Amino acid sequence: MSDGTAHADSSNVVNKKRRKFLIGSTTLVGAAGAVGAAVPFVGSWQPSARALAAGAPIVVDISRLSPGELLGPMPAWRGQPVYVFRRDESVLEGLASRTDHLADPDSEESGQQPEYCQNEYRSIKPEIMVMVGLCTHLGCAPILNAEVQPQDYDPEWQGGFFCPCHGSMFDMAGRVYSGVPAPDNLVVPPHYYESDDVIVVGLDGEDS
Repeated sequence: MSDGTAHADSSNVVNKKRRKFLIGSTTLVGAAGAVGAAVPFVGSWQPSARALAAGAPIVVDISRLSPGELLGPMPAWRGQPVYVFRRDESVLEGLASRTDHLADPDSEESGQQPEYCQNEYRSIKPEIMVMVGLCTHLGCAPILNAEVQPQDYDPEWQGGFFCPCHGSMFDMAGRVYSGVPAPDNLVVPPHYYESDDVIVVGLDGEDS
């Protein structure tokens, strides 16, 4: 009887060891699979996620961006979405012609854009808009509505960005409308052109 008990105890020990081994092996395989799945995504974002969170610059390719398009997949800088939009001639003309509905049409509020973007387009190149896609009210993500036609939220709508959370509106240069919850224009991050089709977001040109 004692021999049988000893054999059973020995079998239990073996089974426990085998179970631990199988669980450990499965965990390792799962972790390896997760890393493998993450590699293409991580590889497409340089530098690392930790560096991005710390404020490292990002490189954005706009070579395939057509007029009227918002760049996607949307890049992120410091954990914030970055809107990169190519404006056509009609949009650029509209930015200069109607500003009476804007709270800060001349971008006089400091800290909302670099000095080199303190112009009617709020950009380095008039046709390319680069902005942080967070409403200056409570940090919601405004939605692009480029159609110039009356909207429920504003019959005089000229196209731009609308925040559905609390109704804040911005024009196609990210300038905030008067009388909405958002107090300031959308933020233009520091950036420069490495080439005609490549933008570095997070650094001024002289800092590169």
